[in-house]
Amino acid sequence: MKGNEIAALMDEPACQHNNKSKSGCSAPKPGATAGGCAFDGAQITLLPIADVAHVVHGPIGCAGSSWDNRGSRSSGPQLFRLGFTTDLSEQDVIMGKGERRLFHGIRQLVERYHPAAVFVYNTCVPAMEGDDIDAICRLTSERLGLPVIGVDAAGFYGSKNLGNRIAGDVMVDKVVGQREPAPWPEDAAIPADRGHSIALIGEYNIAGEFWHVLPLLDELGVRVLCTLSGDARFAEVQTMHRSELNMLVCSRAQINVARKLEERYGTPWFEGSFYGVRDMSDALRCIATMLGDSDLLARTEALIAREEARVDRLLAEFRPRLQGKRVLLYTGGVKSWSVVSALQDLGMVVVASGTRKSTEEDKARIRELMGEDAILLDEGNPRQLLDTVYQQKADMMIAGGRNMFTAYKARLPFLDVNQEREHAFAGYDGMVELARQICLTLESPIWAQSRSKAPWQGATQMTGG
Repeated sequence: MKGNEIAALMDEPACQHNNKSKSGCSAPKPGATAGGCAFDGAQITLLPIADVAHVVHGPIGCAGSSWDNRGSRSSGPQLFRLGFTTDLSEQDVIMGKGERRLFHGIRQLVERYHPAAVFVYNTCVPAMEGDDIDAICRLTSERLGLPVIGVDAAGFYGSKNLGNRIAGDVMVDKVVGQREPAPWPEDAAIPADRGHSIALIGEYNIAGEFWHVLPLLDELGVRVLCTLSGDARFAEVQTMHRSELNMLVCSRAQINVARKLEERYGTPWFEGSFYGVRDMSDALRCIATMLGDSDLLARTEALIAREEARVDRLLAEFRPRLQGKRVLLYTGGVKSWSVVSALQDLGMVVVASGTRKSTEEDKARIRELMGEDAILLDEGNPRQLLDTVYQQKADMMIAGGRNMFTAYKARLPFLDVNQEREHAFAGYDGMVELARQICLTLESPIWAQSRSKAPWQGATQMTGG
């Protein structure tokens, strides 16, 4: 990818903070992890497309521990959970065999797994070496008779957010618009003449949480043509141009996708979240309002009233136990503000929020929810996190798995909200599950035991004669 193409992606007209200075990847500080790179962001964006073979063109280290590393769930194909890599060695680089390995690797996996398409992710080594992955993708696509698409997002291009945008740009330019949607389902609750079709951008179905939301949309007669990319199929991505409305879920890292679809196909879009009762209801209401269907809006208001009443009854046992509890939230991007809203719905106080991988829009939303004096943590080293916990008298930490042992060593209750989690927190039912998991965490007897003295401490010690 050329420098002017990267600059164009970072210059996002739909971004309210577009006039601020931008940079590529920031240099990591000694002793701190570097965080996500552009390759990581691109793979995160596309990996949940379930029937596609995802090939990492580069050394084995870039593939990492790739089995199901995103926590996304699929209602069908499991191919996306497998990791494919060309496993480039020093000898391959010296002898210029990278392109040959890529060609034969794609052919082998197509013959064995028969994917709907193949995505090839460029990484730092072949990008610096000059491998022409686009030429190899065109050649293999012609020879094998299926789409083979290059995603040029080498890690040194920039940050994880840039990788998200690169991947979204590839989908809009090379995939969207190549297929018509399937006919309206005959067994749908609402007939085709009263139904609508939308698409979701930035929904990854972590722990299967979108399955809490999808039945409600089906009940309303709102068909989801595609979720980019949770539990998606390649053919669904090809139909996104027929969406009547696009919802940008939680984070603006893929705002370029929504903007380009609006420019090319006239599809309006809005930003929303499925975390928390308040945001979930607002998202459903906004979908109905922007589709301009009064009948749909009436059905939506009835559904919201029913679901909110049901959830209030279920949350009644949890809210008194959580009221006023203080939380340090350290996550980024998609959850940096949406989880804040959900925790506030439960009566909890968020004393600080992490923003390391958040966009400027995410930070602005946090300030709207927590106030202009909100504590935003751009760095998440253990010392700073624990200092914030002690200064703000936090009762627990909610963060990603890499911060788990920091909390445990401080004998602090901890809940994982990142992609490795096993519990779904989106939608109305997800809100109940979030409250349940927080209560289980806070009320575990292990914390009182870990903070108490050992049995032999304070006892009279016997001395030998």
